[in-house]
Amino acid sequence: MRIAACIVAALILLLAGPAAAEETSQSRYFISSDGVRLHYLEAGPRSGHTIVFVPGWTMPAWIWQPQISAFAQRYHVVAFDPRGQGDSDAPASGYEPGRRGQDIAELIANVEPVPVVLVGWSLGVLDTLAYVRAHGDEKVAGLVLVDNSVGEEPPPPPRGPRRGPALPHATAMYRFVLGMFHHRPSETYLDRLTEATLRTPELASRALLAYPMPRTYWREAVYSTTRPVLYVVRPGWLSEQAANLARNRPGTQIAVFGDAGHALFVDDAARFNALLAGFLARTVWP
Repeated sequence: MRIAACIVAALILLLAGPAAAEETSQSRYFISSDGVRLHYLEAGPRSGHTIVFVPGWTMPAWIWQPQISAFAQRYHVVAFDPRGQGDSDAPASGYEPGRRGQDIAELIANVEPVPVVLVGWSLGVLDTLAYVRAHGDEKVAGLVLVDNSVGEEPPPPPRGPRRGPALPHATAMYRFVLGMFHHRPSETYLDRLTEATLRTPELASRALLAYPMPRTYWREAVYSTTRPVLYVVRPGWLSEQAANLARNRPGTQIAVFGDAGHALFVDDAARFNALLAGFLARTVWP
């Protein structure tokens, strides 16, 4: 009965409007050990369990607003701007997994209480696994890995050759942003998100696409943790990875979103929030 009550309570928070979280979300900064000013959004009671959201390639912390709005009513919510993204500084270096994982470690040191649930999306999955690989899971209560490879089988399909001339960077980023959604957001939202991606210097964005690690690095990281794992993907080769991860790592929870784009937590926020709420209440903090 206690577990059921917790799940119901967690789902009730999703029905409340987003205004409260938007009004109470605060910008925070800390200085990394290599001297970079890093930004995060913070909302909700600091005495509550902490959820840390890590966005994808060039994305800002505020893309997690549907989750900040829902979960800050019960949990201590933190949404991170990794270096070179959002309102964080964009230094000339530090765009490799080891440094990005270290940045997450230093973020966690600034946002107690621990342990935290880490929710990583796209490149944020790799940043999160880099943190686990280097620092272990002592300060982790659970992992939510959203729509990127975890190094399981099968490997990603090979990319075809580029056709035609390269697009201007701003045009390419707009098309990238648009392609993340199955249900098209408003032009205002698309423009705002594209503008945010352009805060990442083009050279830094290229460095982030060239993570120099073998697939085994990510696989070993996810298999190294004993904490609860929720793996959320779309159909295709990632859903095959999800099935293999669930088979080879008993207890792993998986969910496949068939009617959403890459930014599935925005595209189908209601389902994602309900899924995350149930995972937290049933598995992580019953």
